Amino acid sequence: MQLKKYFRVHLLAGAILPILFLTACNSDAPIMDRPEKVYYDTAQRRMKANNFYSAIESLEAIEARYPFGQYAEQAQSELIYAHYMNGEDEASHEAAEKFIRLNPRHPNIDYAYFMRGIASYTRDKGMFARIFKSDISNRDISGAKQAFGELSEFLTRFPQSQYAPYASQRLIYLRNLIAKNELVAAEYYIKRKAFVAALRRAKYVIENIPNSSETMRALKIVRECYQALGYFELMEDIESTIEANGGSITNASESSSWKWNFFSRKAPPPNQN
Repeated sequence: MQLKKYFRVHLLAGAILPILFLTACNSDAPIMDRPEKVYYDTAQRRMKANNFYSAIESLEAIEARYPFGQYAEQAQSELIYAHYMNGEDEASHEAAEKFIRLNPRHPNIDYAYFMRGIASYTRDKGMFARIFKSDISNRDISGAKQAFGELSEFLTRFPQSQYAPYASQRLIYLRNLIAKNELVAAEYYIKRKAFVAALRRAKYVIENIPNSSETMRALKIVRECYQALGYFELMEDIESTIEANGGSITNASESSSWKWNFFSRKAPPPNQN
């Protein structure tokens, strides 16, 4: 009898324990989570250590777990910076656009506009360009053109921003890059004897990208095209313009002295509010 009772008790326990275990696993009891500030402080330490990949994880955790918390908006602005410094230009651009859309009156809104343009600019710098410092003026520079427009919008909206001087320097560089890209195409057309197409490219630089480092080079291409097309009076007018600006009548295909010099991935972090 005692043996039967023993087996009956253990059989009952064996049937009940799995049920209790499954009930506990499927319960709606709250899961313990780390406080918001712990995530934020962790992200700050990781960014100071240049561990941007892990910093992104902490900042995204704040955005997911505390979307209306104390550090939510700050984390969104710092995600722009962390993605950029981690080499994720598309993600940085998207984070900037998201911040502009969700926080139009935030104190760091100027930073989002600024970094949106910077991220567009760096999308043209592929891995081989960064490693070998190759000239990208003869490649697709749609990102540079987009960056020029976005940084121009930033300066129009926030002329007194602390990031305005930095953006102005980039605009000078981008203006020169876009002008040089147009003239690379013009020189290609000259080699193909397509002088009308070359003339159109060079005149575009003179009329639409003033004060670039390539203006004199553009004038020389215009002169060469007028000469080839038989417009000798116009050619003489261009020669007078070149000489009046301290230039000399030489081959239009001479190399420009302007060089690509913005290979370092640098950007200021956002202000902490």
